[in-house]
Amino acid sequence: MEIRTLRYFWTVAEEGTVSKAAEILHITQPTLSRQIKELEEELGTELFIRGRRQVQLTEAGMFLKSRAEEILQLTQQTSLEFENRKKQLFSGHITIGCIEADNSNTLAQILEDFIRDYPQVTFSIYSGTSDDITERLDKGLVDVAILIKPVATEKYHEIVLPRTERWGLLVSEKSYIARKDEIVPADLIGMPFLVSGRPEVQQLVSTWSQMNFNQLNVVGNYNLIFNVLPLVKRQVAQAFIIEGAIRNTHPSGVKFIPLGPEINTNCVLVWKRGRNLSPVVNKFINYFHHAFQA
Repeated sequence: MEIRTLRYFWTVAEEGTVSKAAEILHITQPTLSRQIKELEEELGTELFIRGRRQVQLTEAGMFLKSRAEEILQLTQQTSLEFENRKKQLFSGHITIGCIEADNSNTLAQILEDFIRDYPQVTFSIYSGTSDDITERLDKGLVDVAILIKPVATEKYHEIVLPRTERWGLLVSEKSYIARKDEIVPADLIGMPFLVSGRPEVQQLVSTWSQMNFNQLNVVGNYNLIFNVLPLVKRQVAQAFIIEGAIRNTHPSGVKFIPLGPEINTNCVLVWKRGRNLSPVVNKFINYFHHAFQA
């Protein structure tokens, strides 16, 4: 007598109809009826009194149902205990690269679930620019990374994260531009501003403004926003950034103004193609698959 067959029998007994039980078990009615008939033949007794629409348990069927409940409950509990034991013994280390963005919260949520399920796993987070992180990813110094588009991902597998990042200008609260609710392409004419040194971001600015990038008054490049803040506050230049880079820090003396029309881009979880990953890293990636590609 197989556990699977007992589960089939118990479901029919619980639902009172073969059709409803087959729907719950995701099998066809003929298959389920055949399994129940084979079980009755194996036990040498009828388990159901079959009506036109419903079935009722015989005395033997009622006895088997009580035993089946005990067996199925014990089987489920035993499986859960072994699963918990496996999680407790599962260990390893993950190194994660992550840009400054709203999706840092997404990473935190996934890590929270992962570490709760696998408490023996440890992790390291490296924060930096996309260029810094992809260099480390290529060298094998980080296992996975969260990057923001536009970014070249031909060398990587990727999972697109659903939370988008909004682009705009970071300006001094004392500047005339701070009165605006959005930045339009004409506002960039002659305006000194700072932008990432990444060609993909510069192309994004050029496409949005419909101007050649060399025609824009770019006075400098930057990688992380921290050292740019004093320059923006002193009105040396405005900074082209994503809102998520400052959302959680709320720096004083500056204001984020979104672009109009808006530019919203996604972040991606990436890992190197052709690289053998540890079981822990594969399991961590699976958490992202289940969360965002279900």
